[in-house]
Amino acid sequence: MGSRTGCGILTSMFPGEIMKRAFTLIELLVVIAIIAILAAILFPVFAQAKTAAKKAASISNQKQIGLAIIQYQADADDLFPRNDDCVAGSSLNSDLNSTPFNLGACIGGGPYMYRMNHYAWQKWIMPYTKSVPLFFHPAVDYKQFPNWSNNGELMGSYAINLALTGALNVANPATVNNRYRDSWRGGSATAIVFPAQAMLLMELVDPTVNFAPVFLDGSGAADRKTAYPMAIREAWAVKFYPTDSSCNITSNTIDAARVPFNNNINLSYCDGHTKTSSVGAFLGNTPTAAQYQVSSRPACGIGTGSWTAGGKPVWTQPWPMWDLD
Repeated sequence: MGSRTGCGILTSMFPGEIMKRAFTLIELLVVIAIIAILAAILFPVFAQAKTAAKKAASISNQKQIGLAIIQYQADADDLFPRNDDCVAGSSLNSDLNSTPFNLGACIGGGPYMYRMNHYAWQKWIMPYTKSVPLFFHPAVDYKQFPNWSNNGELMGSYAINLALTGALNVANPATVNNRYRDSWRGGSATAIVFPAQAMLLMELVDPTVNFAPVFLDGSGAADRKTAYPMAIREAWAVKFYPTDSSCNITSNTIDAARVPFNNNINLSYCDGHTKTSSVGAFLGNTPTAAQYQVSSRPACGIGTGSWTAGGKPVWTQPWPMWDLD
């Protein structure tokens, strides 16, 4: 019979002989296979949990931004923000705040890190959010977009519905055309017809624009235009689906890089609530080019800003998401 030595080694009944036990090759392969199977099962679960956490964080951010806009309205006689100014040290990218202030550059040809207009609309409500990171989308590397490092403009995150707020271009006194871009709703929250359905903010992963672009009615005075939503289904579809160099949709599968959360985007509404909408529902709630007619529009998608048309758009039925009654 064996005995246990002081060092805890099991020995045989024959002196000098040690009993050893090792895994066989088959046993090792079985263990490795079990680990591989568990990894294959668990890794997608972990990835889904990570995506769900980012989605929850994004909804929270967006809701707080929407509520900050409502707080602004409460202090501004129910008006949406639409400021335009040049303020030294106001860059959203703090790395650029050491740049010397140059008014001519700010209002003329850039860089625009100190400009406070619709390309930096987050500054409009900064007194209410008091946090630049709140505007960062948790699933998007905003630093990949050149406007962040050049102009301090935060793209690829949340986009404001500029047709409801309107915009100004009054910082540059030499600019006459389109200085006043008045919302077709008048810029007042009380003028919204469908507050629980009208979109105020949306997720928009785009490196060139951080607001929902608008059509400007070009039939009026040169310095004062009326802004209408660029609510055309065909134009928005190219923001969600893969396209070729000619802006033709090449696949019916939504581009995950443009829509990070499993074919869904988060929308915030004028009454303060935020919820998830499928891309299909978003497009279904947007009129087609035949249902929302304009004299001209960008050649590809929604463009990167405002588009001056020959007159106001024409539609014949309500589209509540765009507050078209």
